[in-house]
Amino acid sequence: MCTTCGCDDHSPLRIDGGSLHPHGQGQAHAAGQRERRSIPVEADLLARNDAHARANRERFDSARVRALNLVSSPGSGKTALLVATLERLSGEIPLAVIEGDQETQRDADRIRATGVAAVQINTGKGCHLDAHGVGHACDHLDLREDGLLFIENVGNLVCPAAFDLGAHHRVLVLSVTEGDDKPFKYPDMFRTADALVINKLDLLPHVDFDLAACEAQALRLNPDMVIFRLSARTGEGLEAWMDWLCAGRPQAQQADDRDEDELETLRRRVAELEARLQRAGLMSS
Repeated sequence: MCTTCGCDDHSPLRIDGGSLHPHGQGQAHAAGQRERRSIPVEADLLARNDAHARANRERFDSARVRALNLVSSPGSGKTALLVATLERLSGEIPLAVIEGDQETQRDADRIRATGVAAVQINTGKGCHLDAHGVGHACDHLDLREDGLLFIENVGNLVCPAAFDLGAHHRVLVLSVTEGDDKPFKYPDMFRTADALVINKLDLLPHVDFDLAACEAQALRLNPDMVIFRLSARTGEGLEAWMDWLCAGRPQAQQADDRDEDELETLRRRVAELEARLQRAGLMSS
């Protein structure tokens, strides 16, 4: 299934507990396979996934549904953020959710408890969702005009970066408990995300997390990324996130929303980080 880690291509994909089929995306690292085969196999796998992604996007566009692919490492609070979001939007906008996990229906059950329809994809040994599986999951949902479809990917900051699901936006959720050095450690994910949600802001006083440093790294990799600071548990910062979801365009946390002191602090942190990288030989001057 995955060209990055070589996870088992033949573990069955299950939608709402029922076995659908093996992933069928090609096995990138079979035992004994020669290394020279890995590049064409990977290219073929991604090409087939991209074809399914285009079909999904056409389906969403035809239905006038805006789809978002939520990615993160495990434990970032994606599901908590989704629950808080759905509770606030339910009744105002048509909503649907696709949940991705290796096992269990727990996250889908949490979503359904809000009254929103959810389909659970269990990937077995697979470490990410793919466009083919998302397309099948959509067959089980009523995608209504002018609605939102949230696709919660399997918790993983590596493999999902390579797989387009057909969503219009990729939203990366990062909690302050994970450390502020994640952007430079997982650059592909940050480069391909449209928005960054820094979650669990209520825990910030209790952890060693430099918000300015984290944001500086993220913006260095992806200057167009829009950033939200929030707490799904307390509701702090959720209003800007909701505005962005409903408006369909990045408008939260722009520079004119920050006071000059915070901007100056961010500039200094960016300069300090760039100086460190140059000294370490990791960035040219």
